[in-house]
Amino acid sequence: MLAGKNAIITGGVRGIGKAVAEEFCKNGANVMLCYRSNASAAEKTAKELSAFGTKVELMQGDVIDAEFAKEVVKKTKELFGSVDILVNNAGITNDKLLMRMSDDDFRSVIDTNLNGAFYFLREASQIMIKQRYGRIINMSSIVGVKGNPGQINYCASKAGVIGMTLSAAKELGRRGVTVNAIAPGFIDTDMTNVLTEEQKSATLAAISLGRMGNPEDIANATLFLASDKASYITGQIICVDGGMIL
Repeated sequence: MLAGKNAIITGGVRGIGKAVAEEFCKNGANVMLCYRSNASAAEKTAKELSAFGTKVELMQGDVIDAEFAKEVVKKTKELFGSVDILVNNAGITNDKLLMRMSDDDFRSVIDTNLNGAFYFLREASQIMIKQRYGRIINMSSIVGVKGNPGQINYCASKAGVIGMTLSAAKELGRRGVTVNAIAPGFIDTDMTNVLTEEQKSATLAAISLGRMGNPEDIANATLFLASDKASYITGQIICVDGGMIL
């Protein structure tokens, strides 16, 4: 589905990002994986993905740095020849109730989840416009659609990603670039493993399918949106949530 395509994936060495990278490599794409820390995990992931026979490169840095986005896009173009797909996946949480949330608690999540996605969107879209081809997939969240107590910073960042996706889709569509967002629900990752069993049970009760999702569920939707099978889909928010939004 992605033979000969070249992708950038932020937060690409663990969890959802790793699952997306695996699906891309299985389907013929070369991938540039961006990560902030844990070099050993990054090297391990790159080695595993290389077994699929496509090119796998790593770049370490923080998405809150606009210069890092420029470096990644430039290096990807130099190594692979084009930048066809961008997956803005890097994200963090810092949950607290509103009255206890400091300026730094709020700012750090916005900087990573929203500003970081903007920096990569801005840099990658410049190349995609010249190519007159591109697929951009931004990771939002179901809580960016419906809100969640104790996550005002996270919900604001993910709602912002949705607004950014819709605006970029309108700007870039006539240049052959599609821009969509995926809103994952309750997915079994390191981010949700910190929850107590009581919190998990309460959340599962609100899911129509009655179970947590897997990173592969998100990866499958991302693969579709990145492929030419989704060439007439742009400006959409795809909720992969087991019916949690219902």
